[in-house]
Amino acid sequence: MDKLSLATLKALNPRVARPSYARADLTPGIVHIGVGNFHRAHQAVYLDRLFETGRGLDWALIGAGVRAADGAMRERLLGQDLLTTVVEQAPEGRRARVTGAMVDFVPIAPDNGPLIAAMAQPSTRIVSLTVTEGGYYLDQHGAFDTAHPDMARDAARPDAPASAFGAILKALRIRRAAGLAQFTVMSCDNLPGNGHVARGTVTGLAALSDPAFAEWIAANVAFPNGMVDRITPATGQREIELVAREFGVDDAAPVLCEPFTQWVLEDNFPQGRPPLEEVGVTFTDQVHAFEAMKIRILNGGHAVIAYPAGLLGLEFAHEAMQDAQVAAFLHRVETEEILPHVPPVPDTSLLDYLTLIEARFANPDIGDRVRRLCLDGSNRQPKFILPSVHDNLAKGRVPVGLALLSALWCRYCAGVDDQGRKIAPNDPDWAALNTRAQAAKDDPAQWLAMAEVYGAAGLHAGFSAAFAEALRALWSDGTRAVLGRYLEGAARRP
Repeated sequence: MDKLSLATLKALNPRVARPSYARADLTPGIVHIGVGNFHRAHQAVYLDRLFETGRGLDWALIGAGVRAADGAMRERLLGQDLLTTVVEQAPEGRRARVTGAMVDFVPIAPDNGPLIAAMAQPSTRIVSLTVTEGGYYLDQHGAFDTAHPDMARDAARPDAPASAFGAILKALRIRRAAGLAQFTVMSCDNLPGNGHVARGTVTGLAALSDPAFAEWIAANVAFPNGMVDRITPATGQREIELVAREFGVDDAAPVLCEPFTQWVLEDNFPQGRPPLEEVGVTFTDQVHAFEAMKIRILNGGHAVIAYPAGLLGLEFAHEAMQDAQVAAFLHRVETEEILPHVPPVPDTSLLDYLTLIEARFANPDIGDRVRRLCLDGSNRQPKFILPSVHDNLAKGRVPVGLALLSALWCRYCAGVDDQGRKIAPNDPDWAALNTRAQAAKDDPAQWLAMAEVYGAAGLHAGFSAAFAEALRALWSDGTRAVLGRYLEGAARRP
């Protein structure tokens, strides 16, 4: 088995699709920061499909990053000519394709010099990011955190920035001084109003050292909003060995993902964009509607199955969906407490979308781990769950199922499952969450006191009572019994 490279493409197993376009025909137009699995299964795949049509060949990717992990990914990808094997795991069988949309990956440097130079090139018309939901330096209210140490450092040293956003600012300054048109900043992260959030972080950081420059950016740089979707588990040795065994590809960084993919974008690209509508991207002025549907139903649904599954000792999302109680819990919470508060989406049935989501979660070939879905609840709960809680309360209804979900999250953060097995830290703020979860065992109000998560819901008498009742029952009776009572309709109703 030869190592994946441009030289070995022709010798690959005939089952493996590969680019028909030549790498030499591609020229870069996009610098992408954060070359993780999701990017390579999503944006890079759309561009690969576009290049297969012979169009948009001047929109190839330059990879970039600002963390040590980005450097490790760079070395793996450079070792195989920046190619990635993407394996779609469909119920009818796996499909593999080698994608080749990336033509370079800049070196990782403490001052981000190579990244800044790439962004400052006239050919760069889009800078895109996947830096995770928590990577935008937001405070507890969702606004730019002016006190964050990383941002304070970059504000003090704007010519040697350590963060992605500091690097973007320096590149924008260089381009402005050179009289170059400004690139579009395109967030590809999974958070509400990602374009607005990216604008807030870029202008917020600029304002710390140069308020006039911040105003100039707000007036001259585009930050389109977008909704992205594709379930893409982490790659480990298991996945590497699967690709080698089943497809005969020696790929140090393959990506396994579900067949479904979706990308919805605002058409706000002053310096042009690739014609991605040719390969399935939806351009619309109603991104917010698609976004709300996905964040509440899919991302919120992940949380609904993750915490009971984690406490029950289940390892994979499909195992959670095979558990009758967990699957029924998801369906009831979604139909009673989430879907009724999701705004209408153009040409979309929310019930049909939920059916699709349930099928995606149940796909046994994805191997999406429950632990990944439980990760970073302190950041995800306020975005994915609490909006539905607030909407229910505003309509005069206490969402008992979502209160139970909050109790399950709290119980999970106590650090031990129902079988007495230790739960390893699984949140950037795990130590504080664990301490609070332990205190909440005797005083549930301790958990709801996290104003940055719960806001007014934490003070709502009905929601607080439902949460406290559920948490005490989880400790005394266990997850299985509590889910059973909820599903039987015996749980406290509003």
